[in-house]
Amino acid sequence: MADREHGRRSVFQGRIVDVGIESVRLPNGRRTELEIIRHPGGAAAVAIDADGRVCLLRQYRHAAGGWLWELPAGKIDPGEAPFATARRELAEEAGVTAEDWSALGHLHSSPGVFTEVIHLYLARDLCLRGHTHDADEVIEIHWVPLGEALEWCRTGRITDAKTMTGLFLAAAQAA
Repeated sequence: MADREHGRRSVFQGRIVDVGIESVRLPNGRRTELEIIRHPGGAAAVAIDADGRVCLLRQYRHAAGGWLWELPAGKIDPGEAPFATARRELAEEAGVTAEDWSALGHLHSSPGVFTEVIHLYLARDLCLRGHTHDADEVIEIHWVPLGEALEWCRTGRITDAKTMTGLFLAAAQAA
């Protein structure tokens, strides 16, 4: 299927991503074809409790080849604001709500091929509730001192980009 307005030919349309070939003119005037994966974006929450512990999920990720340490996060649903996504995902995946929220910024997950932008939020003044994991989610909920989580980033125990970025931005804001 071709999208004449954007010079895009869709190769695959899934539940989450749209893979296509896009014909573009680069800033240097050259035209080229790029393989671009369109993604609706996501949001993640850095939830820090009154004891300075951060909520981390140990989650099985088939694409990554096993278990990863991650922040509660998820895909932005159609018509949903990124902040609403962060709130929803924190409640669903970790069973936590928060009274105090602040934006930490956003990141491009892999800008060479993905349009995905992940919005990061700091959540404080927390209340623990029940969680609801989707059938395809295998998740353990852990509370780790923020300093220890930052050390896990430095030593390679945490390798997820949104988690590393969110933790360091939250630590900088809290300082």
